[in-house]
Amino acid sequence: MKRASIILLAVMAGAVMAAPVEIRVWRHDTGDLEMAAGRAAVERFNGSQSRWKVVVEAIPQGSYTESITAASMVGQLPCIIALDQPTVPNFAWAGHIRSLDTLLPADALARLLEGGRGTYKGKVYSVGQLDVVLALFARRSQLASLGVREATMEKPYTAAEFHDILATAKRSGHYRFPLDLNGRFKGEWYSYAFSPWLQSAGTDLIDRATYLHVDGVLNNDIAVGVGRYYGRLFKEKLVERHPADDRAFEQGRSLFHYTGSWKAREYSERFGGDLVVMPPPDFGRGPKIGAASWQWGITQSCRNPDGAAAFLTHLISSPEIAAASRMTGLVPVTAEGAMLTEHYRPDGDWRAYFEFARRYAVARPATPAYPALSSTFEKAMADIRSGKDAAEALDEAVEAMEHNIARNNGYGFGAPKGKGAL
Repeated sequence: MKRASIILLAVMAGAVMAAPVEIRVWRHDTGDLEMAAGRAAVERFNGSQSRWKVVVEAIPQGSYTESITAASMVGQLPCIIALDQPTVPNFAWAGHIRSLDTLLPADALARLLEGGRGTYKGKVYSVGQLDVVLALFARRSQLASLGVREATMEKPYTAAEFHDILATAKRSGHYRFPLDLNGRFKGEWYSYAFSPWLQSAGTDLIDRATYLHVDGVLNNDIAVGVGRYYGRLFKEKLVERHPADDRAFEQGRSLFHYTGSWKAREYSERFGGDLVVMPPPDFGRGPKIGAASWQWGITQSCRNPDGAAAFLTHLISSPEIAAASRMTGLVPVTAEGAMLTEHYRPDGDWRAYFEFARRYAVARPATPAYPALSSTFEKAMADIRSGKDAAEALDEAVEAMEHNIARNNGYGFGAPKGKGAL
């Protein structure tokens, strides 16, 4: 009996030792399709091995940012957190998340498009499965009725040509406001949608060589020209300043809708073969679009970073990226993942969105200053929309951002030359 008891205890101890280690994950509560895709990915990972068990806690989206910020301050973050990619440098700078370069396979990281990773100081701190892209939507029949050509990747509209088309549409009497720019949107939309216009013209929100200077970049002649182009759209009533709803394009009240591929499924179902998906206008150096959406990072407080890395490696594998894309309809961030989907493979009906992501995507500036930079740019664009001259609005934005960067000692890039902490 004694020997049997010892054997039983040994077996029980072995079973306890073999129990999978929990890897806790926090994510924001999103739409049903994304949540279902996430649950399926976790189930596949947990079922594929016995060493780790991923446990996900979904936090209401409205309080998610506040929750992870508060937890980071007291060292109570889980192993993995969902992060909006533009905020990744801020979390890396603060020391809350760790570099993934040595934790994830190099070949897996190399396969990711621009929208599949978040960086700070040249290191990868987050990875994602999916992205959305900016596009210019129109209806083929409406363009034809005005004698307007369809823009292509080989020959996108130039900014000047696009303005002329809008003016022609306005004069036709069929469109009171020919272009919908999502005028009811707030916050990050401004930087996501319109800083690519700056980049297409040859300038930017900040000097990316040092991430220390905004003066001479956001307010140079090129930037002012883009700002005035934007302001003229409202002054000439080509775009509605304060739209009452966001249904102008689907109801035929606008000729174009400049928005994200989150509208792909809805517009495809509504308009079928009459829908035209075109690149954004070219301001001189080719069309550009913003890159990256929500991604995953591993926290510094994680006690099992190898387990967390195993799960992220699973998520960014081509089959998992394809599975997530099939369930959500969002753009896969690897060519291999796209090949495994019906919509995004080379002959797929949504292939254009993947090509936009591959050819045009520019990550938002990889600096902890980005949240402040984005909100400052939003104010400048709102002022321009309301009638302020672009030169004045952008100078004010530059002054605010230069002060912010100096006050934060360059956000880890070193204090600006001739300036120190305030």
